[in-house]
Amino acid sequence: MIITPAVTSVFDIDGTLCFDGRVIDDRILTALKACEDAGHHLVFASARPVRDLLPVLDGAFPTATLIGGNGSLVSVDGQVTARAAFTPDELHALIAQAERYRAGYLADGPWDYAYTGPHDHPIRGRVDQGGLARRVRLDELPAVVKFLVVTADDMTALAEAGRALGMSVNHHLDEAIIDFAPGRTTKWEALAALGVNAYNAFGNDINDLDLLRHAQHAVRVGAHPGLDEVAHVTLPADPQAVAAEIQSLATAAPATA
Repeated sequence: MIITPAVTSVFDIDGTLCFDGRVIDDRILTALKACEDAGHHLVFASARPVRDLLPVLDGAFPTATLIGGNGSLVSVDGQVTARAAFTPDELHALIAQAERYRAGYLADGPWDYAYTGPHDHPIRGRVDQGGLARRVRLDELPAVVKFLVVTADDMTALAEAGRALGMSVNHHLDEAIIDFAPGRTTKWEALAALGVNAYNAFGNDINDLDLLRHAQHAVRVGAHPGLDEVAHVTLPADPQAVAAEIQSLATAAPATA
């Protein structure tokens, strides 16, 4: 499906709109609604699978497009589509490397998931908060669209091994986790496949790099150094500051594609 609104505004979730992993501040929600009322098509683009975006949005913005799994999943009009998945050979090679470094992981299918990490890992609080999916064995997933390593003997070596296999790899040093996605899948690549070329974007982490690089108005939330060269505006990770910047979009003249 191709999106052709007058203006599109794209938002990462965790660390950009949501600062506790669970809820979005009411001031930000109000500003997002103002943008929507002003004619913006809202897109929420996250490392989370679509399943884990829904509880955070809590029913708000039902017409928004959702990009999950760093671009491997897309939900348009409530229909979730897996855009990219690991091939059997890719998954076999990735699992071999995960076993080599004794990794614990979260593997996401189009909806359900497999998890082998510690029960008390912080990521568990963000997985299936709405109780919408099933935890299954890895071999029960019809496809794997994202592979998140939460523990390993050598995170850096494992990340490099994934890159050598030709996968998209985001090593989040602050959280000590590694995101693996099939091929060169990114949030920006998924957005472009939807026909969106002119857009505003808000992000906070290295997995937002291409999204911000190609945006007409690129807003960095926080101070990730990897986004230094692509951010037009930098905001503190504060709900009031983020809400004010979003609110300003509602009154700005829309950019043309």
